[in-house]
Amino acid sequence: MIYLRLLLASAFIALCTGCASSAQVSGMTVAADQDKASSYDAQLKKNVRVSEVNGGDTTNPLWTSEIDSPDFGAALKQSLANADLLGDEKSATYALRANLLRVDQPLFGLNFEVTSEVEYTLVEAKTNKVVLREVIRTPFTAGFGDSVIGVKRLRLANEGSARVNIIAMLKRLSELKIEAKQVALQN
Repeated sequence: MIYLRLLLASAFIALCTGCASSAQVSGMTVAADQDKASSYDAQLKKNVRVSEVNGGDTTNPLWTSEIDSPDFGAALKQSLANADLLGDEKSATYALRANLLRVDQPLFGLNFEVTSEVEYTLVEAKTNKVVLREVIRTPFTAGFGDSVIGVKRLRLANEGSARVNIIAMLKRLSELKIEAKQVALQN
């Protein structure tokens, strides 16, 4: 009987904890319908490429979910494509760099609020002139209703935080007026 209780307790703990998985590209990607209200300067349309993505961490399955650079970069590219901004890797006029500065995560709780901080730099590729440099910090909360499994709830919070961060960056790009030589440098 004691073995049955230990087995049930172990199964319950395994169900509630599980193994951590990395934030998924699909969960971080901004869909085309999430960006309908934005209009972009004609100079940016199909003319932006992602030159590099730095920062981020690799997920240790025995610890916590993380956002890694390659997956964040793939989500950023797909989001730019969905916004009709992604251009050819070689001929795009503008290069976008993203640097994941930090991802603040809780260790435990029912609601997990994750805040991601990303520095984006948009440069004119030929001249290397900075057109936009901005640090964007965005929180996102995944609650118990999103998943009863803690590691999945943390992954969903990571994905949501990255997605709203990309949405904020797209909004900032929609405010840029390249024709008017608007340059925005912020820290």
